[in-house]
Amino acid sequence: MRDPFPQCPASVVKAITPICQAIGFTTLPSHAHEVFGAFLLYHVINVYVSPLVSPLLFPKTYRSFNKRNRINWDIHVVSLVQSTLICIVSFYAMFADRERSAMNAHQRVWGYTGFCGMVQALGAGYFLWDLMVSTQYLNIFGPGLLAHAVCALCVFSLGFRPFVNYYAPTFLLYELSSPFLNFHWFMDKLEMTGSRLQLLNGICLLVVFFFCRLIYGTYSSFRVGMDIYEAWKMPPDDIVAQGRNVPAWLALSYVTSNLILHFLNIYWFGKMIEALRKRFDSTTNTKQDGKKSEPIEDGVSVEGTDLKIPDTTSLFRESNVRQRK
Repeated sequence: MRDPFPQCPASVVKAITPICQAIGFTTLPSHAHEVFGAFLLYHVINVYVSPLVSPLLFPKTYRSFNKRNRINWDIHVVSLVQSTLICIVSFYAMFADRERSAMNAHQRVWGYTGFCGMVQALGAGYFLWDLMVSTQYLNIFGPGLLAHAVCALCVFSLGFRPFVNYYAPTFLLYELSSPFLNFHWFMDKLEMTGSRLQLLNGICLLVVFFFCRLIYGTYSSFRVGMDIYEAWKMPPDDIVAQGRNVPAWLALSYVTSNLILHFLNIYWFGKMIEALRKRFDSTTNTKQDGKKSEPIEDGVSVEGTDLKIPDTTSLFRESNVRQRK
């Protein structure tokens, strides 16, 4: 399936091709404009669009923020736009790209389609922006987010060799949980904490995070690992016939980065459950003692956000999830 965007300008392709060939990113010249375009789009939304539109839509709330909260709000806006856009594009690639659907195990490792290359570029552009923001605000979001950005950019950059380009839409569907995380954070800031809408959103958040990132994510990680292993142990005669093999460093780099991302998801989900359990235990003990409970804040890094649980009565209404992607 072809890339739906116009081709990268010939002058740009000519200028970057020697560098891309030297580092092995042979398909990057065809998608460099899309990587840069995605990076620029998210930067503009963060720096210009959100600070301009947000005070018009939510004047009381946005103008009351301190600098840290404004940074968080603008980044959540980017995350919401990016996660919605990339999930739509990824679903379309998985169901409409027939060339991708027909790939065998070897082609899933080394195969390439123009449309999946475009999806790869949009993902790489976002994680490049994510790396910049995580570095810029390291004191706010911490080293966990920076590690996430580095690993994600590594995984999606390797796709330009091309290498497991087939799996780009698959792993970008991790973002299905991100809109719920963002809406949960926005509702808290808009004084909707404890509302039925936030309760429903919280249930959707936990369910989608669990099934999308942990269940489907584990299955997808196993599949890509098996495909890479099969290509790595390919007999010498087949390597000559196919014209390439999987270097140990490449397999190790991809699998390690993928595993780090996967275990971060497991860690974040565990911390979410732990925070809810702490609040539940606190509420139970308070009722038994007959004392008024004190607000509990439990900071949990969930893709660059803090999960804080205010003093309310409902298990799901208690969670305040801050998420950036």
